[in-house]
Amino acid sequence: MRRPLGVLAAAVSLAAIAAPVSAAQAAAASETARCRVSVAKPQVSDTLKIQTSAARRGCFNSALLRIRILRAVPGKDPVVKSGATRKGRLTLTLACAPGTYYATATDYRGRPVKSKAVKLTCTPGSGTPGPGTPTPSPSTPAPSPSTTAPAPNPTTSTPSTGTVGTAEENEVVALVNAERAKGGCSAVKHDPQLRAAAFGHSADMAAKNYFSHTSQDGRSFMDRIRAAGFTGGSGWAENIAKGQRTPAAVMQSWMNSSGHKANIMNCKYNLIGVGLAKDSSGTLYWTQDFAAR
Repeated sequence: MRRPLGVLAAAVSLAAIAAPVSAAQAAAASETARCRVSVAKPQVSDTLKIQTSAARRGCFNSALLRIRILRAVPGKDPVVKSGATRKGRLTLTLACAPGTYYATATDYRGRPVKSKAVKLTCTPGSGTPGPGTPTPSPSTPAPSPSTTAPAPNPTTSTPSTGTVGTAEENEVVALVNAERAKGGCSAVKHDPQLRAAAFGHSADMAAKNYFSHTSQDGRSFMDRIRAAGFTGGSGWAENIAKGQRTPAAVMQSWMNSSGHKANIMNCKYNLIGVGLAKDSSGTLYWTQDFAAR
């Protein structure tokens, strides 16, 4: 009996599909399945350097691995450091400048990866979340203030001439120093320029109804500190809070948060600025700026 040609053709087709692959093809397929590129999010090292690393894992053959560190800014993000290696792993470091950073890595076989973006404050181990960037209550998208320190909110008291801070702000400073004494840290001094930066940010948040470390035009707390005339220094950090009614209440909130507490209890800092402002509904906004100089 003659068999239908379709059955014979199908059998030939299946035999062709089932034909064994070469050893080289098998190795290539295995590498494709196993080979991975990874990249770590940038962080600040103990030597105050921004650091990240990338690696190729489970890869059969060597390949060029390229890594880039980028800074997130309005518009196109610039590459601030890049490097490449064929050794399978590479670490990049660069001098720290406060800002938001992320890293990308790829090999020439086209395995691109991207890390999470993190805000770095040039304090050891800072990132997101980290000692320099905590926010104790929910934040809202940041609007943008002017490039100069915003004007005081008319509902907020201002210090008398020749003094640094209001009574409430100086009570926060006293509570900070009480906590630092328990941890063996020296007292921080209320600095007029840090206070101006802190108060300006609290007043701006109160006036424009937002809550964020980033100002409306994208300025970081370091930008505000420099705009207030503070020069030099070897470390900085900022805490913010919203809604607490008293210095004791806001200090309790900060001390109950590991990131905020780390800023308060960092023995390296010797200067502080505290700013308190009130919005039209009576909600209080608090800012602490720390510096080592």
